[in-house]
Amino acid sequence: MSGVGAPFERPRRLRTTPAMRRLMAQTRLSAADLVLPVFVREDISEPVPIASMPGVVQHTRESLKAAAHEAVEAGIGGLMLFGVPTPEHKDAEGTWGTRPDGILNAALEDLRGELGDATVLMADLCLDEFTDHGHCGVLDDQGRVDNDATLQRYAEMAVAQARAGAHVVGPSGMMDGQVAVVREALDGAGFTDVSVLAYTAKYASAYYGPFREAVGSSLQGDRKTYQQDPANATESLRELRLDLAEGADLVMVKPALPYLDVLREVADLADVPVAAYQVSGEYSQIEAAAERGWLDRDVTVLESLTSIRRAGAQVVLTYYAVHAAGLLRRL
Repeated sequence: MSGVGAPFERPRRLRTTPAMRRLMAQTRLSAADLVLPVFVREDISEPVPIASMPGVVQHTRESLKAAAHEAVEAGIGGLMLFGVPTPEHKDAEGTWGTRPDGILNAALEDLRGELGDATVLMADLCLDEFTDHGHCGVLDDQGRVDNDATLQRYAEMAVAQARAGAHVVGPSGMMDGQVAVVREALDGAGFTDVSVLAYTAKYASAYYGPFREAVGSSLQGDRKTYQQDPANATESLRELRLDLAEGADLVMVKPALPYLDVLREVADLADVPVAAYQVSGEYSQIEAAAERGWLDRDVTVLESLTSIRRAGAQVVLTYYAVHAAGLLRRL
């Protein structure tokens, strides 16, 4: 355009073609960055759809094997296992979470036997799926979660999961001191190579709603006395300092998109890999809007995952892992 005057900058030059945009991209998303959370349920003969999470199911042990093979073939980085026991296998202390024949440990053993080290098997280290009250720990005589008594159960659970074949255990209950206790238990049992993924900043979030259906939660009340307050950010850095001092191999922020500011701060300070969990509510929001034609599902999936990577996550747990891997192959 003539008459503009002095030359001005033209950032658009670096956006002119798909090839140029690929070359200039500052954030890369790959299948290897992604971890697929999966649910395995007792006492079912075929996968059960989760109504609030379209496309996600509660697996049988056999269908989980098939899904795990599909994930490996898609090239994703790993799987995070959650167990869904029958009501008869829930009690006040979540004892089926530590039994070798409990659904989570049995499924871990299945997958380690099937896959060996072809992928990274992560195990949710928490009691909430296995307690009849649905809390992440054992309760005292006043109905409060007893932090120190819960730590002893976490130590037992960590060893049981490592023995079953987990490469990584993820203590997610937000108990004070949980990383140190889990690390000591693993080392004491000879599992020095099993990693600890610390749920460093896990917020008391409404975004977990669909997950409660997925695991058949028995929760009574809420978890606000141990999960973090959504209004607060600086306490995440305190939790980070403690988890690193206690020996965390990886740290995580959960949920992801509503807490990208926290994720950025954690990533700036951590000297270990940082993960983020795109939780069930984040997934279900996208699915609901896409079903109504309000947004482009696939574009939104990749944009949301890229934003989590851009904010500092090296590893992203997402129910879209295998689907996103397919989208990335077509780019």
